Amino acid sequence: MMLLYKSVLAGVLAMGILASCSHAPKNGVTNAGKPFEPQKLLQYNPKDADKEIDAFMKHLHQKSAFNGNVLVAKKGKIIYEGAFGWANHLTRDSLKLGSKFELASVSKTMTGTAIMILWEQGKLKLDQDVRDFYPNFPYEGITIRLLLTHRSGMMNYVYFVDGLYRSQHLDQKKGITNKAVMDLIAQYKPAPFNKPNLRFLYNNSNYMVLGSIIEKVTGMPYSQFMQENIFKPAGMTHTAVYSKAVYDKIPVDVVGHDRNSWRYSVAQNFLDGPVGDKGIYSTIADLYLFDQALKAGKLIKAATQDSAYTGRNTALRGHFNYGYGWRIFEGPGEKVVYHTGWWHGFRHIFLRDLKNDVTIILLGNLVNGSLLHLDELYKITGMPVVRKNAYSGTGDAAED
Repeated sequence: MMLLYKSVLAGVLAMGILASCSHAPKNGVTNAGKPFEPQKLLQYNPKDADKEIDAFMKHLHQKSAFNGNVLVAKKGKIIYEGAFGWANHLTRDSLKLGSKFELASVSKTMTGTAIMILWEQGKLKLDQDVRDFYPNFPYEGITIRLLLTHRSGMMNYVYFVDGLYRSQHLDQKKGITNKAVMDLIAQYKPAPFNKPNLRFLYNNSNYMVLGSIIEKVTGMPYSQFMQENIFKPAGMTHTAVYSKAVYDKIPVDVVGHDRNSWRYSVAQNFLDGPVGDKGIYSTIADLYLFDQALKAGKLIKAATQDSAYTGRNTALRGHFNYGYGWRIFEGPGEKVVYHTGWWHGFRHIFLRDLKNDVTIILLGNLVNGSLLHLDELYKITGMPVVRKNAYSGTGDAAED
């Protein structure tokens, strides 16, 4: 009888252990439990650079005019880093590996992570209405979950505020704050695009509002919350939030260039004030640390990440979706979470292959089509081709 009791008890304990581990990612790798050592993660000898990737990147720079920085890592090890071209064409300053870029919409991955941190802490619920935080918000039925998944139906605040500033001849040099944008939305009640939860509609307003909610819930600036809860725990010592509402001149050297021409350097203006949808400045190395900190469970639990990496919309072309702050590519046995960025002369892509443990980061400051020519890089690293036009409507690869 005692033997049977011990056997049953052992089984119960084993089931408990399995249950406690049930939040491990279903579709990806995890480094949870391993020591998180940023300096070791960033160790890299240029002499060991992957030769195929090096040849590809030199071709992308010379033939497709890619101008920017790149990092590729596999199985927790950096296999390639490079800096190509100008940080500022006007002054002929070259990019360095440690150059800070305005991350544009890649910032949304961190804003989404911040929301999930607050959710884990019990400080908000995903189905809470925006009006719980901003009672004068003019739209009914918009929840945090709908903001995270771009299903709010809101208008795009960028165009609304830009039009308002131009029509009323307001000062376009001083940045506008998130709170000021929320006040303008409450005052003018611009018409939404559609009803909440009707369909996916990618829109900067969603993450500007999330940035505003972070400030309201925590009682601190978005920049401070991100520093204390994401940048510092992840060892991201070269990452910060810079808003034109705080800084007369953003303290970075990398200038964005638009329209595929060095003649069009982009001056920061009042629209560089709101944060959450953008506003984070970082380096390729710090983005890799963010990737690794997530995998190590330093920021949010694995189960929470599973939720964030789950598509919440109808998959486009059978493969492409959006979760909580992450674009998603899924195929048979494949899952890549990623985000693109495009703002004021910056163009980026940040990809994390959860199955094959591959990270690809390209940060660019000359807007052109160079990031549409990455198929060979994906093949070299073993990552699926993450390009919508590479697939047919049924999700199959298109013929060349």
